[in-house]
Amino acid sequence: MTQPPSDAGATSAGLRKFRFGAGGEGNKDEGGARKFVKLAQTAEEYGYDTFAVPDHLGNQVGPLAALGALSQATSTIRLGTSVLANGFRHPAILAKEANTIDVLSKGRLELGIGAGWMKEEFDKAGIEFETPGVRIRKLDESLTILDKLMRGETVDFDGEFYQIHGLEGSPRPRQGPRPPIAVGGGGPKMLALAAKHADIISVAPGTTPDGKMKLSDMTIERTAARVDRIREVAGDRFADIELNWTIAVIVITDDREATAEVALKALAQGYPPNIAHDTEFTVDDVLTSPYIAIGSFEEIADQIREVRRRTTMSYVGVFPTQMDAFAPVLAQLKGE
Repeated sequence: MTQPPSDAGATSAGLRKFRFGAGGEGNKDEGGARKFVKLAQTAEEYGYDTFAVPDHLGNQVGPLAALGALSQATSTIRLGTSVLANGFRHPAILAKEANTIDVLSKGRLELGIGAGWMKEEFDKAGIEFETPGVRIRKLDESLTILDKLMRGETVDFDGEFYQIHGLEGSPRPRQGPRPPIAVGGGGPKMLALAAKHADIISVAPGTTPDGKMKLSDMTIERTAARVDRIREVAGDRFADIELNWTIAVIVITDDREATAEVALKALAQGYPPNIAHDTEFTVDDVLTSPYIAIGSFEEIADQIREVRRRTTMSYVGVFPTQMDAFAPVLAQLKGE
């Protein structure tokens, strides 16, 4: 299988070294498309390892075109998608675009792809939003096709959803045998699919039918259980898979406990609105959650070390609006 970058080697404790990912959408909250390139350049200057672009039909730049531009505007930072909605593109077309970006960037692409989850966007675009089972089976086929075309191989494929006849993957990518593929998920079926195909797995909380993250899945214990599920399904592949998570909330403070109490009150009042309050959280739950970082720079760095120790996850993502705040933490952990 394709390995994550070689600088993500092992520590003396047998854990992977940390990598750090930032990203951007080019929306008005980030200063618009005109400042998008500068955001990626700033991430590179801070020492982030990757810069990823999500895939939505709303107020953001198109991810593949954006990565093409960033391939020329940056020089060392790796470039990714977080993550592409499989239903928006045919895998044969996506493989062509992905290989092209890898060539233009001199081998810096990490291709993130998922089943797609925002029904509203599919509906607005007139694209059928199929049942979860269908979307997962389609993604399974897409990943099989992408694996071969992104190696430059000739593909014959006769599946339930896609048929390909003698198509050769071109241009050949710079990375060998192909650029890394990342798949994210929180539910057991998506995690099993990721364990089957992915080089990088983004371990996310499960979601409700309306797309909200489950608060119950944001504890360190439930996160470790999802990693155990990946380990079980991946078998011998597990040692070669890099595990990623994204910190949803970062608060720099010298009073962790008091801030955690405030966070609990906000959760009880339904904030943030994208989290389903399906369980009661404690202060300890807040302060140990991989997805919430509260404290001084040193305390947050220690918390992230503990998350890696308990889960083996080592690839840390942050949202664009928190890239600056997290940079001093990154500086403490870089190289560990």
